[in-house]
Amino acid sequence: MKFTELPLSGAYLIDIEPRGDERGLFARVFCTEEFGRHGLATRWAQCNTSFSARCGTVRGMHFQRPPHAEVKLVRCTAGAIFDAIVDMRAGSPTYGQWTGVNLDAENRRMLYVPEGFAHGFQTLVDGTEIHYMVSAPYSPQAEGGLRHDDPAIGIRWPFPVTVVSERDLDHPDFALQAPLTIEGRL
Repeated sequence: MKFTELPLSGAYLIDIEPRGDERGLFARVFCTEEFGRHGLATRWAQCNTSFSARCGTVRGMHFQRPPHAEVKLVRCTAGAIFDAIVDMRAGSPTYGQWTGVNLDAENRRMLYVPEGFAHGFQTLVDGTEIHYMVSAPYSPQAEGGLRHDDPAIGIRWPFPVTVVSERDLDHPDFALQAPLTIEGRL
């Protein structure tokens, strides 16, 4: 696997290294030793999947507050997404900044989202599915979110938003959120 650090400290784009033959391909998408060498999470509590029927659907921007903060490892298994993250870590030099990457079934890339980040995505085609692992079990009382269209953050979604849940529309503005205090590296 090839690990490329993104502009927000601790976030990585991970490219697999497929080996192919007449049958197709094989590649590792996780290795405890390789992730550990980069100082990344190596234990996962849940694996989740999300399917979105329509292009332009936005899900997010979601996060879990400490002590239930979670790392995510996101991969698109069908279709394509624009995956966005926002640094919400108190004291981080990139606090309040965002970055985004394209993940799709063809490039097979993964996004490593550290604790203390809000995460969301927009589908780029109909019939998109993602698979993601999280380092902590979901905790409803620790749930938080940002509006996907908060002008203080300014995420540039590739398409007009066609579908977003009422719950996600009701998230407060970034300015009303307390920074997340996360133990560990920034």
